[in-house]
Amino acid sequence: MAPVRPGTLYLVATPIGNLEDVSHRALRILREVSVIAAEDTRHTRKLLTHHGITARLVSLHEHNERTRAPALVARLLAGQTVAVVSDAGTPGLSDPGADLVRAAADAGIPVVPVPGPSAFLAALIASGLPTAPVTFLAFLPAGRGDRRRCLEGVRALPHTLVLYESPHRLLATLRALREILGDRRAAVARELTKMHEEVYRGRLHEALEHFSAHPPRGEFTLVIEGAAAGEAAGAAGARTPEEAAALAQESARAALRAALANHDAPFEAVRRAAHASGLRRNEVYRLWLAMKQEDTP
Repeated sequence: MAPVRPGTLYLVATPIGNLEDVSHRALRILREVSVIAAEDTRHTRKLLTHHGITARLVSLHEHNERTRAPALVARLLAGQTVAVVSDAGTPGLSDPGADLVRAAADAGIPVVPVPGPSAFLAALIASGLPTAPVTFLAFLPAGRGDRRRCLEGVRALPHTLVLYESPHRLLATLRALREILGDRRAAVARELTKMHEEVYRGRLHEALEHFSAHPPRGEFTLVIEGAAAGEAAGAAGARTPEEAAALAQESARAALRAALANHDAPFEAVRRAAHASGLRRNEVYRLWLAMKQEDTP
């Protein structure tokens, strides 16, 4: 008997607000797959119902992904097809899916992205700020100290910074950004693709004044100008090699702390931290292991 060929894992981007922002390919795959792994099955059911799709749904969210992944990999190895969707946007990008992708790839299962909506990309291209190089920070750590360390770690980067924020933390984050990064240009996007979409552009102090006067509502994506070339070069040139090495280590630790708080997969966490700090990936991976041990009781 010929061995069963594994099925395909599809990563299907779904609308971030406007239900029309879904591709024909995405809808076809959602109709055809054996099962859809959804961050919130109730939310995904509304999208499927809107497009007349009946499908079997299972949950895949930040609290069960690591335990649910083996069962989904087993389905794939048995020849079934699986689509992963998040509540909005692209799965695996600050949303569940990264752990399952890693497990599927390790098992030799084809992983196929079905690109589409992303708040990160939508805000970036509408910001008016440089679109490359860019560093994506996802959600900053909730703790004030961890948030400060994360921002200090990227302060000297000449990269446009992109991060997500909730309405109840927006003002505190804008204050922290202005205090730690300086009064940089920024774009604050909210409710992208929805009826009350807004992209506010200005300096950080202006954004703080605007959203203090207009209570923030909806989901936010912030795009912040990178460090000026002179500022980044001056900061680097004023340090001894030992200070530069210590700063790189702290930058990597800050990025890893953000990844831990966001439940990112180890591979993705190490990749981002290496990119942000300039350290080699094997150095960052050793830091990751040490931090995981520190968090283990």
